[in-house]
Amino acid sequence: MRVLGLETSCDETAAAVYDGASGLLAHEIYSQVDLHAAYGGVVPELASRDHLRKLLPLLEKVVADAGGPAAVQGIAYTSGPGLVGALLVGAAVARSLAYAWRVPCIGVHHMEGHLLAPLLEQDRPGFPFVALLVSGGHTLLAEVQGLGQYRILGSSLDDAAGEAFDKTAKLLGLGYPGGPQLAALAQRGRPGVFSFPRPLTERPGLDFSFSGLKTAVVVALRGLALDDQTRADAALAFEEAVVDTLVIKCRRALEATGARTLVVAGGVGANRRLRARMLAMGERVGVAVVYPRSEYCTDNAAMIALLGELRLAAGQSDDLAIRARARWPLEELGPPRP
Repeated sequence: MRVLGLETSCDETAAAVYDGASGLLAHEIYSQVDLHAAYGGVVPELASRDHLRKLLPLLEKVVADAGGPAAVQGIAYTSGPGLVGALLVGAAVARSLAYAWRVPCIGVHHMEGHLLAPLLEQDRPGFPFVALLVSGGHTLLAEVQGLGQYRILGSSLDDAAGEAFDKTAKLLGLGYPGGPQLAALAQRGRPGVFSFPRPLTERPGLDFSFSGLKTAVVVALRGLALDDQTRADAALAFEEAVVDTLVIKCRRALEATGARTLVVAGGVGANRRLRARMLAMGERVGVAVVYPRSEYCTDNAAMIALLGELRLAAGQSDDLAIRARARWPLEELGPPRP
């Protein structure tokens, strides 16, 4: 089945076409980073307006590249979670096109798309596996038994890891988006100059907490002259604390479930230090660690088109309602129900 996917949940506008037999046929993405940089974060109203400007040109390109409208057999769009105004842009366009083209349409879960993004690769991980979803808005561990079959093992009690990266980057005087800039600054840091806690790792459990880590950075830097080297040293210590925490929790989750595959997805999954540490941990314990390629770690429409194809091909589709949900717990999902 050939499915057009649309992604407009936050600050990336994206469209893609995925074919169940041939794989990904076309994929385009536009980032709003430059638009929001002046404000130090995403401005929801500006994001919605920019989706309106960018979505149709991207959509037209991927549809043309994949054989034209007549080749599209279904449409999927991000229904949530995300910014409601931004979600409504993609939802309205998807639902309208599906009505005009007389094809089935489905609103899908953004986080489920991230969990299944490694299925875009030729070497697909098999079910079951443990997945770490780590992004600007979410940090959670889940046991993935199959499509729609997820058991949440642990989640963030406060700030997500990506959010902590961005807030700490701002403390260090870095611009938006802070996560990649902090990681780049950390490459010049000296090990051992600062030492920050690994939150919730000294007691049992798989939940995360990163707000206190940001506070630890504030306290450590208080009264210091923030020259370039000091900022780099603090960035390195912070990044190592986050990475160590994620690795420790993932190892615990693998031990608790007996899974032999770990999937790391979401925007923070593109962090090089995290990838290297996770791969090293996997080698030590005999577990395969799988990442989607970097372009599929951040928000994208390829994962939405893939997820839509899986659910539409199984017979599931929506009625004519346009659905956008700012909050949508992953636990509410289930296997496709025609």
